[in-house]
Amino acid sequence: MKLVLTEVKTPNTVLDADSQFRLTKAICAFPNGVYKWSNDFENLVETSTNIARVKIKESDVTIQCLTRSSLESGKDDLANSIGALFELAGANVDHSGSYPGWNPNPQSEILELGKNKYAELFGKVPEVKAIHAGLECGIIMSSQTQLDAVSFGPTIRNPHSPDEMVNIKTVEKFWTYLLAMLAGTPEK
Repeated sequence: MKLVLTEVKTPNTVLDADSQFRLTKAICAFPNGVYKWSNDFENLVETSTNIARVKIKESDVTIQCLTRSSLESGKDDLANSIGALFELAGANVDHSGSYPGWNPNPQSEILELGKNKYAELFGKVPEVKAIHAGLECGIIMSSQTQLDAVSFGPTIRNPHSPDEMVNIKTVEKFWTYLLAMLAGTPEK
């Protein structure tokens, strides 16, 4: 390890000692990471949070957190607890930018259809997983609660990064499967 210390001029504005103390304690108390594991799926995170960004400009501090859950109630409970923590530290709290959760349903009719169609088309049982990530299904199903949904797609590596790529060979397989799913989905 190499440590280099350089003298810098003191900025015009610095947080006062009490604000520094309260901010540091609130960040230390923040429940960063997995908050709750799923009771229904082994090794699946149900609810988690992290500090996504800390901005300090002049004497204003903005802390943005990313709180997510497959259950809206779990996300809301955790967001409210985090809000209370920062309010106790003297901060103003604003909850915004929420992304709805999607609770996986292992007894889903469309999932059963999907497993059967996959086996018919490709001669093997598909690997079915639930993941801890935001999906469009959560957005759609938050306003269309009567729907049943399943998510599938081609193989994507390193999503949401400059190294994101799709395995081209899996796009044709995905398309074939999508058409079979649409053809096999009953009208309700």
